[in-house]
Amino acid sequence: MRIDKFLNAVNITKRRTVAQDMLANGVVSINGQSVKASKNVAVGDIIAIAYLKGEKRYEVLQIPTTKSTPKSMQSEYVKELN
Repeated sequence: MRIDKFLNAVNITKRRTVAQDMLANGVVSINGQSVKASKNVAVGDIIAIAYLKGEKRYEVLQIPTTKSTPKSMQSEYVKELN
């Protein structure tokens, strides 16, 4: 699954266009490398997002099969790292 679709599907971003803007501006990286919106995500990847207040990191646990998932199920797909 593409990174922009993944961020939206697991409720890290509210809309896919927000994810695409973040990727275009270089604030999202996978395993330490800045990526484009078309980059595929794999289980075990570490996604880092640089917000103004600091960086958040997520480990990919599972790839969703549907376009969107309930917010309550987010922990099945990603684990927030500190």
